[in-house]
Amino acid sequence: MYAIMSIIAWLVLGLVAGFLGSKIVNQRGEGILIDIVVGIVGSFVGGILFNFFGARGITGFNLWSLLVATAGSVVLLGLWYAFRGARRRPLTS
Repeated sequence: MYAIMSIIAWLVLGLVAGFLGSKIVNQRGEGILIDIVVGIVGSFVGGILFNFFGARGITGFNLWSLLVATAGSVVLLGLWYAFRGARRRPLTS
């Protein structure tokens, strides 16, 4: 039972982080599933980036972890939109 609640808690954290990241990057959410995925993957990205620069990464289910996950989702979404935008633009001289 504890493992199920832990998974649900991390999904909620991922949803909130992904939603906040979507709002910061493009002022609208991408949908609940995409927000969850971006938040969860963003938490890994944020943890890696924060550890690389000498700060603590994900420390548990708390406000700091939400900040790290949101920062990671902003980076992830920024890269996604940069790549997606570059692919959609026609080449003009």
